[in-house]
Amino acid sequence: MSPTTVAPPPKLDLDPGVVRKARKLAERLGEPVVEMTRSHTTVSVERATLRLAGLAGADHERVPWVNHLVDAVRDQVGLEHGVTTPVWDALRREEAPDLLTLAQKASAGAVSFRMPEKKGELSAARRAARAAVRPGLQKIDRQRAARDRLIARHGDPERRPWIYLIVATGDIYEDIPQAQAAAREGADIIAVIRSTGQSLLDYVPEGATREGFAGTYATQENFRLMRAALDDVSKELGRYVRLTNYASGLCMPEIATLAGLERLDMMLNDSMYGILFRDINPIRTFVDQRFSRQIHARAGIIINTGEDNYLTTADAVEAAHTVTVSQLMNEYFGKEAGLEDWQLGLGHAFEINPEVDDSFRMELAHALLARQLFPEAPLKWMPPTKHMTGDIFRGYLLDGFFNLVGAMTGQSILLVGMMTEAVVTPWLSDRDLALQNVRYVQRAAGGLTEDFHPPRDGFIQTRARQVLSEAVDLLEQITSHEHGKVSAGTSTPLLEAIADGTFGLMKRPADKGKGLEGVARRADDYDNPAITLLEEGAK
Repeated sequence: MSPTTVAPPPKLDLDPGVVRKARKLAERLGEPVVEMTRSHTTVSVERATLRLAGLAGADHERVPWVNHLVDAVRDQVGLEHGVTTPVWDALRREEAPDLLTLAQKASAGAVSFRMPEKKGELSAARRAARAAVRPGLQKIDRQRAARDRLIARHGDPERRPWIYLIVATGDIYEDIPQAQAAAREGADIIAVIRSTGQSLLDYVPEGATREGFAGTYATQENFRLMRAALDDVSKELGRYVRLTNYASGLCMPEIATLAGLERLDMMLNDSMYGILFRDINPIRTFVDQRFSRQIHARAGIIINTGEDNYLTTADAVEAAHTVTVSQLMNEYFGKEAGLEDWQLGLGHAFEINPEVDDSFRMELAHALLARQLFPEAPLKWMPPTKHMTGDIFRGYLLDGFFNLVGAMTGQSILLVGMMTEAVVTPWLSDRDLALQNVRYVQRAAGGLTEDFHPPRDGFIQTRARQVLSEAVDLLEQITSHEHGKVSAGTSTPLLEAIADGTFGLMKRPADKGKGLEGVARRADDYDNPAITLLEEGAK
């Protein structure tokens, strides 16, 4: 049994043929994007590979050594061959005694990189690179095994959904006691939200940080400190408390790698969020997403996707089908990268305007549709934010309705809604009241998945079928449309749909956006031992 198995949801009597057609269309739409990712690399993929080989630390200005080394190789040789062959060729030529010294010398322009021309030198450099990267993946394997042992020792929460609570003060040393207090109050998953703007940094900060803005920087040391603190409270409580962070933005592959090395359990990981809401280049982030999901698959990490964000900019009734389309696409991309059903934390949200007639019934229909389309996935159910007005009493009631939908439809991961949303950063007392709301609904109505069965052809079934039908129509529209070329090898129907503003009303062309300069088309002799080992392991 998967770790996120839930009670069977009430049936919607969906047409199996329509469901199969939707998945087939998502596959058709996704295949050319996957081919594009296989023909490109990025600076962040190459830096993540060097991190797997053990390169860490930063200079006196806090610029990571992996950035210095990749930039030096790109300037002299280019990214198209991959950085590992020139790097380990330089080490074999004794440009430096070790990887760290090589990066330090490269930052001063004191290393000459090349692509070895002799076959023997080329093969030797690639064997050395593979041998250097393998221990990083082996550490990820050990961390996955450690998680399994701790879950077996301490146990998992018996109830569903798991309660997901955000903690982030900007100071990791303040986050830790707050996270432990939240776990003692019933939280099953602690999410340390990132500092504002970190997704746009093209480097990963180093060390423990105390100066984040509306969040705490995602760093390897911060990951290590929080995981150790939650291990302590897991032992105290007799249940394994999970930790999540954000593998998104310009350093998505690196943060995913650091999460695997430090045994995080869940990661927000969705290229569409970065494309739509951070204007990150679509090609860059799709390439980064595939590598990061391969790492997550290897590490046994559950991903969380960001479909809920569409409903913060588009109308939650009119755009409901775009959420379903994105969920289907994320399912395809996730499984193609090696993730299993139990790792697909597909997102959706309670964001219909409460002034709309039958808003609660439509929320039920949308949540049931997601639950039935993805019965083995640990769906992440997100609380109302867009229509929180600052009236804390109204907000508390909305959160109660949100919690009730989660109970009635068998959601797996429930992000705790805050009545002070849109007013202040929640106080500890706000979190305590919010947890009381969740606990009351779970105690009073947690078994409603057994009893709640929408009437045949009633409002809820009809609405769910309508959303699914609209999702199929949109998938057909995108796959059949004649699109112009963005540039050779990068034009796909999905990229054109993103450029047209199909999702979240945001228009993001494939030849624009932040991070485009960090993308390179792979040469015929491209080599990346991390990708090779990950794909061999998946097989």
